[in-house]
Amino acid sequence: MTLSTWLGLLAICCLGAMSPGPSLAMVVRHTLSGGRLHGVVCAWAHSIGIGVYALVTLLGLAAVLKASPLIFNTIAIIGAIYLAWMGIKALGSKGGMQQKLAAGKPTGLWIAARDGIVISLFNPKILLFFLALFSQFVLAAQTVTGQGLIVLTPLIIDGLWYTIIAFVLSHSAVLPRLREKAKLIDRLSGIVLILLSIRVIYTLL
Repeated sequence: MTLSTWLGLLAICCLGAMSPGPSLAMVVRHTLSGGRLHGVVCAWAHSIGIGVYALVTLLGLAAVLKASPLIFNTIAIIGAIYLAWMGIKALGSKGGMQQKLAAGKPTGLWIAARDGIVISLFNPKILLFFLALFSQFVLAAQTVTGQGLIVLTPLIIDGLWYTIIAFVLSHSAVLPRLREKAKLIDRLSGIVLILLSIRVIYTLL
């Protein structure tokens, strides 16, 4: 895998992690209700689920490519369309962060870990995102090192981002700023996702 390819993967993983959604809501809830440690535990449990999805998706796409390039290209095109749809939806988002920042009652660390991994493993949108995303990177992951990078990059980025969220939210003065930046994050994510979908289709032509 070349450095430029990995940087492209890194950028998409960062934007994917930063985009507000149910995962953010879960980490925020445990941070605000249980404290920083609860948020960090929830964050890394969530990242484990992301890593599982990344590994399963990568190996599945590699197998499909080996068996039938035509089916692989069809999956890639469908994935590109899905990325474009996600981008358009993100551009039209009003950044409804307030609804995602409700704190619940304090819970134990085990509950925080359980909720973190469950919210990632049982979110079908994450699987669709990886199917769409990895279709352009699977060719660059022909070695064990390349495959490791493709799996570990989203796992580590996801864990680090939500760890930052947990630390930031430990200071109550920062919470309003997070709300303010939600719309900007959505807009940036939307533009990048649309550009990525165009790139996927272009590489298949």
